[in-house]
Amino acid sequence: MSLWDELILPAGTLDQLRRDASAERPTHAWLFTGAAGAPHRRAALIFAAALLCEQPNPADRGCGTCKGCVTVLNGSHSDFTHFRTEAVSISIDDARDLVMKAQDRPSVGRWRVILMEDTERMPERTSNVLLKAIEEPPPHTIWLLTAPSPTDVLVTIRSRCRPVQLPVPAIADVAAKLAADGIEDALARHAATLAQGDAEVAARLAHDPAALQRRETLPLLIMNIRSISSAYAAADRLITLAEQDAAEAAAARDEKERTELLAILGITEGARISPSLRSQVRRLEDEQKRRAKRIQSDTLLRSMTEIQTVLRDVLTLQLNSGSALMNEHARDALTEFAARTSAAQTLEHVQALEVVLGRLRTNANARLLIEGFMGRFVH
Repeated sequence: MSLWDELILPAGTLDQLRRDASAERPTHAWLFTGAAGAPHRRAALIFAAALLCEQPNPADRGCGTCKGCVTVLNGSHSDFTHFRTEAVSISIDDARDLVMKAQDRPSVGRWRVILMEDTERMPERTSNVLLKAIEEPPPHTIWLLTAPSPTDVLVTIRSRCRPVQLPVPAIADVAAKLAADGIEDALARHAATLAQGDAEVAARLAHDPAALQRRETLPLLIMNIRSISSAYAAADRLITLAEQDAAEAAAARDEKERTELLAILGITEGARISPSLRSQVRRLEDEQKRRAKRIQSDTLLRSMTEIQTVLRDVLTLQLNSGSALMNEHARDALTEFAARTSAAQTLEHVQALEVVLGRLRTNANARLLIEGFMGRFVH
């Protein structure tokens, strides 16, 4: 099983990526885009691993087991730079650092690969710094950019990149993949539905009963609000559950990556790490710390997004549209809640939630935003 097997992509897109990863001279710049739940970030990372895969047969690249693949995935490959930001915008200094790295020749791999996420956060002046490097890159450098949509990236940047626009996988496709991996059909469908087509989240829900229970209960918190104090309690509960979910997700991945890296370096668990290898382990630990912060903010944002599924279900019941409920497991509670409010009020809640989500993406104070939103349900 290769890394490509975990991706749910249109067949033509998957074939295109595999061909270019094994080509003698791949396209020098790519733009991976997709809405929330689409695998564009994961696809870009797997493509980077395939570009630096050590398999001699080009058709086998992206194996997931060689040193090149493993170190790209855990962020410790010397020829791979994975840039993500927690800031509202990407600074000129950040862009200049990446441009400088792009000039370095690869030390162990065929290419120097730079994966830059959040390119929608680049103001025009930062994009202009990056533009020259993408326009005339060194022959050994490949740029991989990610963003929610091509229109989120300055036209001068996206016009010089090969586009890879990925859809959110269909719930049926995600459920089928989980079932093929040994998950019971009903659980696979339930997890895929709750994950809204996000294959990575669906897999974790299907394999982790505690995470599944949190997802089932967390967005329903709004239905138990009766007073200001219960609104604050609901906000605190949501934040606590999101942080717990993020911590567990990060811990599981961190341990796996550390074990794989130590095995590749020939170090047994608990043994002393020599100074010559310590830098690779430290680089992995630094990357994991940065990623933990990102996972926490992304998980909180996703938790608020999941409330949208509840409001969507409530509106479905209020309008008697007959559409399937995304939270079918809570039909009775949703029906009771829908009877207490009107469709107009639900639409107002949806609009208010959109505002909250937009502000959360700009690193505003999450607790204040969520407490304010929960206060809307006091009655």
